[in-house]
Amino acid sequence: MRAVLIAAKQLAFAKTRLAPALPAAAERIALAEAMYRDVLSAALSAQAPAMVAVVTSDPTLLALARTGGALTIDEEYPRGLNVAVRLGTEFLIRRGATTVCTVLSDIPLVTGDDIDASFAAIPPSGSGVVLVPSFDFSGTNLITRTPPDVIATRFGRLSLARHREDCRTRGVPCQIVRMPRPAIDLDVPRDLIEFARMPSMTHTFGQLTRLGMVHG
Repeated sequence: MRAVLIAAKQLAFAKTRLAPALPAAAERIALAEAMYRDVLSAALSAQAPAMVAVVTSDPTLLALARTGGALTIDEEYPRGLNVAVRLGTEFLIRRGATTVCTVLSDIPLVTGDDIDASFAAIPPSGSGVVLVPSFDFSGTNLITRTPPDVIATRFGRLSLARHREDCRTRGVPCQIVRMPRPAIDLDVPRDLIEFARMPSMTHTFGQLTRLGMVHG
């Protein structure tokens, strides 16, 4: 059974590295929520997964997930991204998931088709990892694992290399699939420039338009 897991930080702590461009905390919170809405919508529109779940300690994001029909895992307090993903993965395994696609909540251009393509790229052997890298090819913006705990996630600095090395040392088939839309995350001000080059009907683009950061 295939499942999608969205991992999201508390809104109050999200996107702090965007402060030079968005100095007001309220602006960063609104942007983080807009990105999450886009990712949640993409996950719910994907055809391959039987389940979509969200792991976060933020009550607003949990409420949005429930309203959309997603399962929720309340981590209760911020434990760090990789611990949160482990909790969510264990939850989905107990629900019968055999493949889990973990999606970060700050890749607002991701689509359901992208998520489906990640599932489709899993090796026919039935065991393996698919990594969708960030634009600069250093991070991992989406990871699909069969079985869901075949390797632990290593989100953070140079996560793509760390995930690849874990697969190599464990003898797990690993495929890197470059996708233009999931590659765009919004972490630092220069990411906003790249995002602005791809006008979209996303909540995120609309929010940045309202803030005067991009022009619709």
